[in-house]
Formats: sequence, structure tokens, C-alpha cells
Amino acid sequence: MSDFANLTDGGRRLGPLLAEALIGEADAVLCPALPNGVPVVIGILESLALPVVALPVERSSEGALVRPVEGLAGRTVVVIDDGVETGTVARAAVAPLRESGAARLILAVPVCPREAMADLQYRYDAIVSVVRPMVRRDLGWHYADFDTIDEPEARRLLGSMPSE
Repeated sequence: MSDFANLTDGGRRLGPLLAEALIGEADAVLCPALPNGVPVVIGILESLALPVVALPVERSSEGALVRPVEGLAGRTVVVIDDGVETGTVARAAVAPLRESGAARLILAVPVCPREAMADLQYRYDAIVSVVRPMVRRDLGWHYADFDTIDEPEARRLLGSMPSE
């Protein structure tokens, strides 16, 4: 049995946990990793009203590349993705976001295996997840419908979200 119906359902279930983690954070911004962080952010926005700034990710056989993002200086930045499998995107986002001036970094994902958390907890100020399995599995295993989207669709959806 799957943990989530789809990526948006993962975000819906993640939203209240993230809201609790952000109590007292007045200047937070959600940064969904493109493209699959966007459906997750749609679910989060049902319970948490925050601005959204895209986190472009270039994937290759060598890993992931994330560039600094403008407008994050002094803010709490929440990296949103469909989950952690290998942790490549989550690790790649840290240095550029710190270079962007993020005051605090939070990783918020529906699924984060405990074996990946051992490394990521030293990179992020906090990790928020709904499901924390002991070992890593293919992310699709956790979703009844692993409804991934492409980058043009992700950018189209971002256009309808609250931004700065």
C-alpha cells in the first residue's frame, strides 16, 4: 500500500508539519525543486500561505546543479521536493542557497529515508517529512500515482502561485 495518493497529496500531508516547524518564522519562502517539487508545493499551499520561488535544478549523469537564487538574503528558505531517494538534489541545493544569503534552510519532503537523514541533518537546519522509512526505496513506491511533471508544466503552475 502506498503512503500517498499522488505528489499533491504528499504536500497536503506535509503542510501541517511544515506549518508547525515554521512557527515564529516571519520571513519564510517555499522553494520547490523543479519540476516535481511543484505539485508538492500545491498541496502545501492548501494549509500554509507563503511566497513561492522556483529552485531550478539541472540534472545530469554527474548529479544535480542548483544555482543561487535572488531575493533570499536573511530569509528562512524551505526546499521542497517529491522526496529524498539518493539525496542528490537536497545536497546540491545547500551551498547555492547559503550563497544566496538564506538565514535558515529547511528541507521539507513527503519521504526522507533515515539513512539519508544522517547526512542531510548536518547540511540543513531542520528536516520535515511525513514518512521516514528505514531504508531508501524508489520514490514511486511511496505514491499510488507518481504523477511527475515536466519543467514547462512546472513553470506554468508556478505562474499561478503567490510570489514575491
